[in-house]
Amino acid sequence: MDKSKISKWFKAAGVRAIKTVAETAAATIGTSAVISQVDWKLVVSASLLSGLLSLLISVKGLPEIKV
Repeated sequence: MDKSKISKWFKAAGVRAIKTVAETAAATIGTSAVISQVDWKLVVSASLLSGLLSLLISVKGLPEIKV
């Protein structure tokens, strides 16, 4: 692979992972009745894990990148 393809992959995978982290954080925060009951450690750990999993799944392929 050339550098431009790798760069495009990292950009697309990074954007996808960031979106996944944000979605997971929103969903986890939304499970609390009030903001003071949010378990912030759970929000952070679940969000980071979802971002890591998104990157690992992106190894299989990204539809955003034309081969």
